[in-house]
Amino acid sequence: MEIITTHRNADFDALASVFAAAIIYPGAKPILPQGLNPNVRAFLSIHKDLFPFGTPKAIDPEATSMLIVVDTNRWRRLDGMDGLKKKSGLNIHVWDHHRESGDIEANWSCCEPVGATTTLFARRLEQENKRLSTIQASLFLAGIYEDTGNMTFPSTTAQDARAAAFLIDQHADLNMLNSFLRPVYGPKQKDVLFEMLKNTKRRKLKGYSVSLIKQNVEGHTPGLALVVDMYQDVVNVDAAFGIFTEPKKDRTIVIGRSGAAGLNIGSIMRSMGGGGHPNAGSAMLKSVNPDAVETWIAELIMGNQQASVQISDLMSFPVFTVTPETPMKEVALLLREKGCTGFPVTDGKSVVGIISRRDFKKVRPKQMNAPVKAFMCASVIQIDPGSSVVQAARLMIRNDIGRLPVVKEGKLIGLITRTDTMRYYYDLLPDQ
Repeated sequence: MEIITTHRNADFDALASVFAAAIIYPGAKPILPQGLNPNVRAFLSIHKDLFPFGTPKAIDPEATSMLIVVDTNRWRRLDGMDGLKKKSGLNIHVWDHHRESGDIEANWSCCEPVGATTTLFARRLEQENKRLSTIQASLFLAGIYEDTGNMTFPSTTAQDARAAAFLIDQHADLNMLNSFLRPVYGPKQKDVLFEMLKNTKRRKLKGYSVSLIKQNVEGHTPGLALVVDMYQDVVNVDAAFGIFTEPKKDRTIVIGRSGAAGLNIGSIMRSMGGGGHPNAGSAMLKSVNPDAVETWIAELIMGNQQASVQISDLMSFPVFTVTPETPMKEVALLLREKGCTGFPVTDGKSVVGIISRRDFKKVRPKQMNAPVKAFMCASVIQIDPGSSVVQAARLMIRNDIGRLPVVKEGKLIGLITRTDTMRYYYDLLPDQ
């Protein structure tokens, strides 16, 4: 099985890239995440017979030999791909236009800083002299137009314009674009926008006019990105951030929009564990204080080094390790001597396991001379030094672990613990 997939909350660039990839990789099956943008869902509801796809439930990790990832380069943004993340021998291709590197180690990649990932596919399709149907060309053009703001975002390149010209030559329907690129705007969105305008605040941050609005929302409220778009236009600021809290779900959605070339929304959102582009981005946060989120965004805009700290700034190094052959009795003595709760287990420079105090619950007294490899956790969750603290915290919470080896190019370079992340958060957040 060969599969093509993209990030959660797929937009038109993601959708178009998936189906453009299906032309280039004719044997691969398109897999879409459960979460789709409302206008993308509306498009598929009408055109589902023309663009068939599967869901993550259809994936058999054992039978999958190739994974093609489009419009993202990070594992955490994929839906239902955990079974493939640790699979050895998996052939991975990545197509992406985001400027920041990710943690998906590809066998082959096409990653260039253009306005839309679909542009990269359109270029390849033109090079291969592929003939497209009107609906295919229209979908691909929608992907480019959406991510370049109809060719107006500063991230737009000449390659995006050339790709658009190729698709228009292939009879892309501009009327269809007008229909589906205009998201739903109904009573719920009007109410949210009215409340935001009623509570408008502006402030100067690093020379930019910025508005940060905190607001509670009840129930499912699609189209919040459109609301922030409209809010930014109405209040006429360089950047606008909507901090939308759903109390019943104990989560906060942060959506940012910018019209200033020097204020990178995508970079800000990645520091918060989300993602995006220079002009637009979002992040989903759990169990946070909205006031602290507002402060966090302001500090990121101002370039506060603590707010933009990476794992490499917090990790401990050099790291004390044990080998797979170290007796458990010796490990117990080392844990007491070092005052640690666990050690990475390494074979050369590669991390092959983790041994922690909780693993000793499985050890009987007569087994204390057994080697570490008999009791260590061989399924190692690791992290890249360029990742954010939010990503580290999420990994530790999701996997119920207290430490993460920091690995670069296959080599152990540090260790970050739950204590490190908590110290960071308590130092960062203002006094309550």
